Amino acid sequence: MILLQIVSDAVTEPEVISAESLSVIDLTIKGGFMMIPIVLLWVLAIYLFVERILAINKANEDPEAFMGRIKELVHKGDINGAKALCSQNDTPVARMIEKGVARIGSPLKNIEASIENIGKIEVFKLEKNLPLLATIAGAAPMLGFLGTVIGMVKAFIAIAQEQGYLSPELLSSGMYSAMITTIAGLIVGLTAFVGYNYLVTAVRNVVHKMEYTSIDFIDLLQETR
Repeated sequence: MILLQIVSDAVTEPEVISAESLSVIDLTIKGGFMMIPIVLLWVLAIYLFVERILAINKANEDPEAFMGRIKELVHKGDINGAKALCSQNDTPVARMIEKGVARIGSPLKNIEASIENIGKIEVFKLEKNLPLLATIAGAAPMLGFLGTVIGMVKAFIAIAQEQGYLSPELLSSGMYSAMITTIAGLIVGLTAFVGYNYLVTAVRNVVHKMEYTSIDFIDLLQETR
């Protein structure tokens, strides 16, 4: 009799919520309070990615023309002109070369050490906030799973407290509400993960240019001695 009553109710009662009627905002609200930290992590991940990509693109300028001008000035002996040119370029490569130009006249090992130290500082600046983005990539799905578990517990408590027959609407609404946080957490985690790997690759390209330019500058100093 209970089974017949459930079937009868499912057929005669109108569907309360349809998939088409639910917007993103509705789904976010249905996800419960655990959606708040997940949404905040998504906003933070987008901000970190945009901020880092702008900084890395600015540092990823082609140093070929810059180094060509530096070579001309050094060959002419215009050290002050080379320093001025470096100060006009706001890039990691320019700051490395500026340190090397300032040490011209010192032993090559000292110049190499100075350039290497500046290079380490510049790489550290480029990698700023990348660990935080990696943390978001791992933490967001875990928060989503936690929200799902909490939602499932609430759904089962509601089912246990239900008097009489078990409503299919009560069971299904509790289940899909609990799964929303998992979907949101996976989306945020995937976004942060892809963004992190893209930024790591971009940083490696800049570091490669920095290393190549520093070697080129040391070769220049050896030629002028």
